[in-house]
Amino acid sequence: MRSSLLAILLAAGFVAVPVRADDSMATLKPEQIGQIFCLSRTGNDEGAIEGLLSPALKSGMAEAWAANAAWEAANPGEKPPLGDGIPWQAWPDYAPECTVGLVTLMKSDARVEIAYAFPDQPDANFTDTLLLKRVEMPAFQAAFWRVDNIAYATGGDLRAVLAELVAGE
Repeated sequence: MRSSLLAILLAAGFVAVPVRADDSMATLKPEQIGQIFCLSRTGNDEGAIEGLLSPALKSGMAEAWAANAAWEAANPGEKPPLGDGIPWQAWPDYAPECTVGLVTLMKSDARVEIAYAFPDQPDANFTDTLLLKRVEMPAFQAAFWRVDNIAYATGGDLRAVLAELVAGE
């Protein structure tokens, strides 16, 4: 009886010990982040990707929204720079199709091609690239992939557009 109780207590002790996150923990892969990003674009729902943004990109977006609010207050009745929201893609037109293309992995960076397609106007198709970084998450003792920027098909990028807005350009 005592040995059975001791065995149960020992087994329970191993189960109750907190486990540190490691490389085998199920985390999102860059391709999956691209798929979630595409769902957010075709569904016009930024909420799907808010938790997948790097702290640096979130900070840049917050600064841009503050600058946008100041511009709007100074220019009542006019469309503000972010009147259409955050420019998540090179062109503001709604693309009915969004797919993940080539994924390039480095140790702490990844590039995920996002192909936008217009079935009725194939000449309008374009490809942007998500730039991901591995971001340390101390609470989990691990690093996770996060969207840090978007390289536009037109040659610019999201963070540069946000910085220009903050600078008043």
